[in-house]
Amino acid sequence: MRETDIFKLIHAVELFTNEAIIRWTKSFPYSIGISPILVLAELKQNGPQKQSVLANKLGYTPASMTNISNRLIKQGFGTREYNESDRRNVYLSITKTGIDVLTEAQQKGQELRLELFKVLSEEEVKQYLALHEKLLKNLKK
Repeated sequence: MRETDIFKLIHAVELFTNEAIIRWTKSFPYSIGISPILVLAELKQNGPQKQSVLANKLGYTPASMTNISNRLIKQGFGTREYNESDRRNVYLSITKTGIDVLTEAQQKGQELRLELFKVLSEEEVKQYLALHEKLLKNLKK
């Protein structure tokens, strides 16, 4: 693939992703972004975790993870749990309200994807999916 084509592709993907995030943010009634939603999803799926582990797993800096955690706690979507036998171990966990917000965020995301991808034929959707699965498989090598 020519270098100009790959940059054109990257740019188009970034524009699409940015527009999708903007639309999702405008449609979502809570003052929370994509990064905190990803943290909530990780906590729901894998349980309470140290912020350092979350930061590493999700690709955030420790400072960013601290800001995300503080916002989640302030909004009642997360809480800090202290290990009674070793108070140095502090875990971030998701609250019932956080689970509800995550569920709504995922539902809004699904609605948005259906809206954005309705312009594609069934065959184009299959090709799009196959391409992304191939790229993801290559990344995991």
